[in-house]
Amino acid sequence: MAADQPWAHAVYDYLKSEGVTQFSYVPDAGHRVLIDKSIADPDMNSVALTTEEEGVAMAAGAWLGGTKHVLLMQSSGAGNCVNMFSLPRLGRFPFVTLMSMRGDFGEGNPWQMPMGMSIENVLKACEFVVLKIDSEDEALSTVQAAMTMAYKSNQCVAVLLTQKLLGAKAF
Repeated sequence: MAADQPWAHAVYDYLKSEGVTQFSYVPDAGHRVLIDKSIADPDMNSVALTTEEEGVAMAAGAWLGGTKHVLLMQSSGAGNCVNMFSLPRLGRFPFVTLMSMRGDFGEGNPWQMPMGMSIENVLKACEFVVLKIDSEDEALSTVQAAMTMAYKSNQCVAVLLTQKLLGAKAF
């Protein structure tokens, strides 16, 4: 796991400048910087979830209330959200999730492999735009593209933070 994740600081600052005022998350080391910054920021509402699908409902409420929300989750948690992913599609509201990947490059935990290998197909079946970040130099521009696609075109966008970017977790 990258120690400081300088790209994550730039992503956080960008999201805040774009009017994101809510983050929801299930604690995850891959999102450590974003979670810590959002908790420390008095202008941000940062909510720890008991399960990832709660974040989809929070995004709906944020949009209806005139604010922007980003859901931070691990790819293995996306399986918990498949039914809830119909909410932004049928409601035609923008939705952005940043997913730290498991079950891809260098994964050593066999239990993470099935969802990691199928996540792109699952998200595409749920009518998501799927963007991937493999390196630090792609992070900010990819998140910028995701926000434009979501908030200008009312799309559901998942940004996959790959293990090439985050580093594979030891098992």
